[in-house]
Amino acid sequence: MTTAFVTPPHGRSFGLRLDTLIRLRWLAISGQIAALVVVNLGLGFPLPLTSCLAVVGLSALVNVLLRVKYPVARRLGDAAAGPLLAYDVLQLTALLYLTGGLKNPFVLLYLAPVMISATALAWSTTVLLGILAVACAGAVGLWTRPLPWAGADVPVLPDLYLAGIWVSLSVAVGFIGMHAWRVAEEARELADALAATELVLAREQHLTAIDGLAAAAAHELGTPLSTIALVVKEMHRSIGDNSPYSEDVALLRDQVARCRDILQTLTSLRSGDAPFDRMPLALLLEEVVEPHRNFGITIAVSVKDDPDAPVIARNPGLLYGLGNLVENAVDFAATRVDISAQWTPSGLDIVVADDGPGFSPEISGRIGQPYVTSRARERQDADLEAESGLGLGFFIAKTLLERTGANLTFENRVPPATGAVIGIHWPRKALAIEVDGGATKGRALD
Repeated sequence: MTTAFVTPPHGRSFGLRLDTLIRLRWLAISGQIAALVVVNLGLGFPLPLTSCLAVVGLSALVNVLLRVKYPVARRLGDAAAGPLLAYDVLQLTALLYLTGGLKNPFVLLYLAPVMISATALAWSTTVLLGILAVACAGAVGLWTRPLPWAGADVPVLPDLYLAGIWVSLSVAVGFIGMHAWRVAEEARELADALAATELVLAREQHLTAIDGLAAAAAHELGTPLSTIALVVKEMHRSIGDNSPYSEDVALLRDQVARCRDILQTLTSLRSGDAPFDRMPLALLLEEVVEPHRNFGITIAVSVKDDPDAPVIARNPGLLYGLGNLVENAVDFAATRVDISAQWTPSGLDIVVADDGPGFSPEISGRIGQPYVTSRARERQDADLEAESGLGLGFFIAKTLLERTGANLTFENRVPPATGAVIGIHWPRKALAIEVDGGATKGRALD
């Protein structure tokens, strides 16, 4: 029984607290004692009081042991709560056997454990409890001690009437249990939907805050970046083209130009100075990949040669999201990054795969959340080994791509291969792909 009280894993919610079950049982014990006292002392009906109180006392002992041994705040799964509720059914059966069976009006209390299970536990557990309750009701209908009654005129109920009580109780257990479970399930679904909505709103608010910070950073970085560009230009003039440092200076100039393009995109929310608003998929992927080719990592782009290749609008969110995923793959790859694209009548799929260490198992379920660093960086420079990201890159890329209608998947390569594989899928209705041949026209993503 100890293993049944294990704390549930992250993300799983048990619906029945041990404290709730203990309190309900104390309420039942109080009611049973009150009924025994009133019937025996108040109405004068003869009862096997010692046996009845022993059955009630056993429930009280179980309650005391549960409260002493386990934390009352523990939530119970079906493996723990089911047997405890089954014990309540059996305890009620013992009391009914001593006090008249189906002739006892308190036989309706069989509904209580089933109702509790229906509102908090799995449907299978509720069904098993319902079957147990119906079976126990049938047993006390066949074998029971006489109904306590004052005087000599003890009422005799026909067997057909007792059978009708058992049938009506069985129907009530089934119908009320099913109805209570359905209502509770709808409440759980509504709670899950509200939680998912709150998560989406929180992500949108977080991204909006990042948008504001990005705009402010773009404004503040404009002046120092211009100063850096001027200094690099003067350095190039001073050292000339034959200097051993000319290639480094040229690289600095290229990176300064790239920083300017990024800042322009952040401030104008446009894709830069591209000559076309729409372009074929192969050219768009090449534009995303081109800034990351000079880092010693081979980047292979695989797009089938098809005259009906998709034509996609150069959406800033799409370009930034894909660019961030490619940059991350280059950052962690050992030697190679593979980017492939396939399209079908139902949509478009892009896969970004690298041969790096892959995603850590402990954070695989939280990739794409803010401030979750996905993988440990492997740096050549000892001064940069301690540097680690905040996990915002994946969060921003995932959110921007999902805004365009994409669905993202994150996984590792199948061993013995190593590396991460990121899949992006756009349904045709979300991307509204255009093709060059004109056979399938639609509004491109914008």
